[in-house]
Amino acid sequence: MTKIRLGLLFGGRSVEHEVSIASATAIHEALDPARYDVTLLAVGRDGQWHRGNPGLPPAASLDGEVVNLPASAGEHRLLRWEHGAAESAGQLDVIFPILHGRGGEDGSLQGLLELSGVPYVGSGVLGSALQMDKEVSKRLFAAAGLPVLAWVLVRSREIARGADVAAERALSGVGLPMFVKPANQGSSVGIHKVTTPEALIPALRDAARYDAKVLCERAVDAREIEVALLGIDPIEASVPGEIRSHREFYDYEAKYVDEDTELLVPAPLDPDQTASVRDLAVRAMATLEGAGLGRADFLLDRSTGEFWLNEVNSLPGFTEVSMFPRLWEASGLAYPALLDRLIELALERHRESESLETLYRRS
Repeated sequence: MTKIRLGLLFGGRSVEHEVSIASATAIHEALDPARYDVTLLAVGRDGQWHRGNPGLPPAASLDGEVVNLPASAGEHRLLRWEHGAAESAGQLDVIFPILHGRGGEDGSLQGLLELSGVPYVGSGVLGSALQMDKEVSKRLFAAAGLPVLAWVLVRSREIARGADVAAERALSGVGLPMFVKPANQGSSVGIHKVTTPEALIPALRDAARYDAKVLCERAVDAREIEVALLGIDPIEASVPGEIRSHREFYDYEAKYVDEDTELLVPAPLDPDQTASVRDLAVRAMATLEGAGLGRADFLLDRSTGEFWLNEVNSLPGFTEVSMFPRLWEASGLAYPALLDRLIELALERHRESESLETLYRRS
């Protein structure tokens, strides 16, 4: 059997650089060496791509030779520069990008991969951009009739001009308590739960450090429920899982540091709740043009029993403690088989795209 030449792309320039390396390490260990010839591609904080040694951990790839992927379709080649001339540094059949955050899951990387013509795992340009922007996604969810909490958008320029005016608008539109978060960020970076008016302006200013758009969203006393998603058409939903954190909310430390965080798989829900949240998850991913994989996050209101859709993540974490692979494991799809399926979907979507006409011909 001819091996698939797979580029595992990770790292990046976002604040989720380390999380991306952890995800890539878990993926690398689970890929079947009999099926895949893996090229490790680490993106440094300076944006340069480095080709690593497959015999070393992914983190060591940041010291590898500098390569690039030309934005010209058809060749599927990595290039390196020797004495001022470009030389081939290997060919790729498919890329598995696991760059979390800005520059990795916001559509910009996907645009490069589209121009290069290399098949890749996950959503396309539009789907990635929509899922990354929490404020735009909420507008689309609301238009599709999906349940979302009240929110107000505040822009960083507005905060710079007059933080007190911006804060008053947020208070009027949402009330307290509220969550303040960068609209385009992940891993709970820059998120604050605000319970007093005095805490709002510092929260707005901190969130604006990470994005030009800040989302102010009504907070409810809720359980955190997640559903993993897989496929293109149809989209499949896993069993739901529940996150129980001993912190005030599921922040960065709770996700990656706090050993007391509990991941309950499957979530203790009744059959009707399970069916409802799985249906909402599939509808949410389809609304945002998701493809391949995703994870829909919900809040289950303790007082009303309502599900509130929080977001869909186009490149969920793949670390050993990440919810996405654990949910599929509980749904009957083991980690290595999950990776195989994602790669198959990437190749399938690419074949479908390549079959489209690019020249106008009169019928």
